[in-house]
Amino acid sequence: MSQLIPNRLLMDFEIRLNHRSKLPQLTGKLTDWSDEFVLPNLCEIDGQEPFAKVYACWNEEGIAVACDVECPDKKFRCDPSAFWKGDNLRICTDMRDTRDIHRATRYCQQFFILPTGGGKKKSEPVGGASPIHRAKENAPPVSAGRIPVAANVTKRGYTIEAVLPATVLSGFDPAEHPRIGFYYMLEDLARGQQYLTVGDDLYWHVDPSMWASAVLAR
Repeated sequence: MSQLIPNRLLMDFEIRLNHRSKLPQLTGKLTDWSDEFVLPNLCEIDGQEPFAKVYACWNEEGIAVACDVECPDKKFRCDPSAFWKGDNLRICTDMRDTRDIHRATRYCQQFFILPTGGGKKKSEPVGGASPIHRAKENAPPVSAGRIPVAANVTKRGYTIEAVLPATVLSGFDPAEHPRIGFYYMLEDLARGQQYLTVGDDLYWHVDPSMWASAVLAR
């Protein structure tokens, strides 16, 4: 019998985003990351096996994220205009970590990071931002090219990394607000979904209360 109520829905999660004096250099190969920055595999609480490592860190310049996906002989389908339909990593943030709201405020944002789909030949990694559905108030728009991204594809899978600059994070103020709402959704057309707290059926893409809290730790 399938589990009707996921275990993670019954819990409030607080994770740690570790501080770095310098954000990682983006090469696409994750050479500037260590396991200190790997996010916890909360999917294991619901008996799901992770297929990727997801990383995150921060400093006053912004938040860096990365993932290492094992998927041999991967064939990508990535389209920035319909990023949710293909291979993608999505990051959601709420710079005020308001736990009792069910619709996004101007401090809530959704970012997408794609291993391909950018450039003239649609073969380069690309990042962007998209409004959150049913938001009470949208965050300021993020223009194209403001999210640096790098990726590397090998026979064993792919790696991708990006920086969300402080200038695009609505309300980013680590000194005054060191706790933020945080969520990730990793979608791979071959491997399925890996996500931090809850899946699509519980409307994480609408309701920020479904996200975890993240402490911007030093």
